[in-house]
Amino acid sequence: MTVDHNTPTLDRTDPEGAIAAAAERNRNWNRWGADDVRGTMNYLTQAHRAAAAALVRRGASFSLSQSFDMDGPQKGWRRRTNPVHTMLDTGTDAVAGVQGFPHGIGGADDVVSMPLQCSTQWDGLGHIFDHGVAWNGRPANEVVTSLGDGVTGIETVANGIAGRGVLLDVGRRFGTDGELPDGFAITTRHLESTMHAQDVAVGTGDLVLVRTGQLTRARRDGWGDYAGGAAPGLSFTTADWLHDSEIAAIATDTWGFEVRPNEFDVAFQPLHQVAIPNIGLFLGEMWDLDALAQDCAADGVYEFFLTAAPIPVTGAVGAPVNPIAVK
Repeated sequence: MTVDHNTPTLDRTDPEGAIAAAAERNRNWNRWGADDVRGTMNYLTQAHRAAAAALVRRGASFSLSQSFDMDGPQKGWRRRTNPVHTMLDTGTDAVAGVQGFPHGIGGADDVVSMPLQCSTQWDGLGHIFDHGVAWNGRPANEVVTSLGDGVTGIETVANGIAGRGVLLDVGRRFGTDGELPDGFAITTRHLESTMHAQDVAVGTGDLVLVRTGQLTRARRDGWGDYAGGAAPGLSFTTADWLHDSEIAAIATDTWGFEVRPNEFDVAFQPLHQVAIPNIGLFLGEMWDLDALAQDCAADGVYEFFLTAAPIPVTGAVGAPVNPIAVK
């Protein structure tokens, strides 16, 4: 469905009031019961998945993941580093005969050490709190402890993130050469205009992908402040649309999903504060949407089957993913 909202006027000096009001308007607590751990993923039903499977026509597939390697964008903020890949056994060891295996067999093994949100990933429902309260009104200290997220860990949706994907290429629609400038706030009007131009609608249970073009620019010009700096992204004013459209999840090609700097004089990720603990919405970040966007522009089809299961790290509040779009 397409929900028609006039863009609200923000008081830049009152983030506390705006966040509280948006949270109250859009709060989904107890919508799926007091014990719910899946939030908006409840919208993505078996019937929605079955219908989405019919969108596969050509069999063309696109990985929407950035690379997981030392050349990524992370610079150490909040101890987030790029992945460190280390070999445990190599072909050199096999040729040297030091592996200790019989009859000439050899092999290689490796290990990766990385923060779970260092590259293409989902934010889980335990990732962000609102005044010490987690999704569905639970006290944050009873949800996430030093042992991890014991209630809404990312493993709770490991089987469910597969369905109809919709690409909204806002960068192509409103940007220059397909790229929005840093600080560009994507409003509901921009989203709806893009849907109209692409002749596609967003409905209940959809997995929405919003391309800004920032990753395109970072690849060309260097990472710079891609991880945590200024960026195009969703305006805080889209909170009502995110709630009312009944989407299951939304992902962007940027580090932080929402516009940066944020739209208040003093704020840090205010849309996260509404979307995750109050709406129960899953957010994807640092997705690579460029090849998919080129294909969609070429054939005019912006809907597809999307599978994007996170690595089910027990108790994790976010996890890496290699999303696959199939058209």
